[in-house]
Amino acid sequence: MRARSVRGGVAVTLATVLSITAAACSNPGGPGKGAAPADSAVVGIAYEPDSLSPLLGYGKDGNSKIFDGLLALDEDLKLRPALARALPVVGDGGLTYTYELRRGVKFSDGKPFGARDVVFTYRTILDAKTNNPSRTELDAVKDVRAVGDHGVVFTLKYPYAPFARRTVLPIAPEHVAGRQDVNSGTFTTRPIGTGPYLLTKWSKGEKLSFRANPGYWGGEPKVKRFTMAIIKDDDVRATRLRSGDLDGAILPPNLAEGFEDENGLTTYTAKTYDYRTVTLPTHNKVAGDRAVRRALDIAVDRQAMVDAILNGAGKPAYGPVPTGSEWFAKGTERVHDLDAARKILDEAGWKPGKDGVRTKDGVRAAFPLWYLTGDKLRQEHALAYASDARKAGINITTEAGTWEVIQPRMKQDAVLAGGGSPADPDFDQYTLLMSTLAGDGFNNMAWYDNKAVDEAVEAGRRSGGPAARKKAYDTVQRELAKDPGYTFLTHIDHVYVVGSRFGDLTTQVEPHDHGLASGPWWNIEKWTPRGADK
Repeated sequence: MRARSVRGGVAVTLATVLSITAAACSNPGGPGKGAAPADSAVVGIAYEPDSLSPLLGYGKDGNSKIFDGLLALDEDLKLRPALARALPVVGDGGLTYTYELRRGVKFSDGKPFGARDVVFTYRTILDAKTNNPSRTELDAVKDVRAVGDHGVVFTLKYPYAPFARRTVLPIAPEHVAGRQDVNSGTFTTRPIGTGPYLLTKWSKGEKLSFRANPGYWGGEPKVKRFTMAIIKDDDVRATRLRSGDLDGAILPPNLAEGFEDENGLTTYTAKTYDYRTVTLPTHNKVAGDRAVRRALDIAVDRQAMVDAILNGAGKPAYGPVPTGSEWFAKGTERVHDLDAARKILDEAGWKPGKDGVRTKDGVRAAFPLWYLTGDKLRQEHALAYASDARKAGINITTEAGTWEVIQPRMKQDAVLAGGGSPADPDFDQYTLLMSTLAGDGFNNMAWYDNKAVDEAVEAGRRSGGPAARKKAYDTVQRELAKDPGYTFLTHIDHVYVVGSRFGDLTTQVEPHDHGLASGPWWNIEKWTPRGADK
């Protein structure tokens, strides 16, 4: 999980609504107009990154397009070589990972890529002076060193089972990024990488424009121009797609449904680990009360949300791990039981008032719940959650705002958040639940503090064997059932609508962050548009 992904945008990300005029300029003709160049693509996404520097967290889970990692993930999320010639050689009981690098690779400025760039990238991220919110994800790294120009050895402090998956992290050029301020230099907005595309322009709040890298080591992409239009509002994105200004877009399931019979468009559904959850901040007198948390956990009707909000494109969520995952702890499902929820509150001293809202020791069972402006899925989840809570005697008022408005309130107010990573349980649960990360940006937004969970998450990270790790993450899920600092609501499928002129496309099992690095365009460098020059 991105350290910032629970806020909704790889990890992740702020955006403003793209105006009709500005967006129309991004593509003179889309699937509805038939005038788009055959070798170009314009897609609509909901968020933009804070930075384009991998040193600050951009692209750390792969598919960044501007950069490559040592390894990459294929359609089935299996690791494959990228800047490394092969998968790593693991030695010393899991404490060393040795990579042999690909020869002849160049950065987009023509300078050669080598081992020094790998060492520079990882050491810079691990430097406490670097503002990378994901630094704890590399906690296991003790040292990284170059062996000649084409070899790199990582030495770990402890055997960390998913370490190879961490090396999809993009590599930055030392000769550029190493000569400027890592946190504020021009590299953060004008990056240079080894990837299949070059950034041509970033109009913040509007679009990211790319052109194919003619010197890409994997072969020059056939889609020569690629634009990501930043359109925060779901309805606006759907309208722009229908008008033909976009070749594709990510949409909520209920909006995507309206495109199923549209000629020239194909709908793709990606399975995900992406959950929607309500943070229940410890510092709120109501949301931080354990009885209130337990009551809300069973008062909520998750299946109704899947049916009514997601149109069936998802499943109930009982924690960060989906029920179909090998890591899911069976028996931690929670049954919707409003009578039981009321009983928990009664026994804890939360008594109904004349208006039906409960009170205890003069405290009214009420608190605000914030969601991101323009995000229909979050809005609808928030409204449904508030409705279910009201039936139990808890008055939740829903509020919409930008992240600039929401973030200062997170210590006291509940937030309709999102997160999830299919790569490994550690990638998601450490930043979500560790008490030591409470208040650290968008990590542990609920300020959750459970000693047993802290110990289990740490054990899951440091245990090498799969059985020991499974036991640790089972403990985490069972503790969350007893002491829910979050109310997990649904795991949602990601739905995309794309012009059929691009042929039959594929999707991966996706994390929470979607659109920017995921979606049917996760491998756009491999697309062969119909009508494009071969």
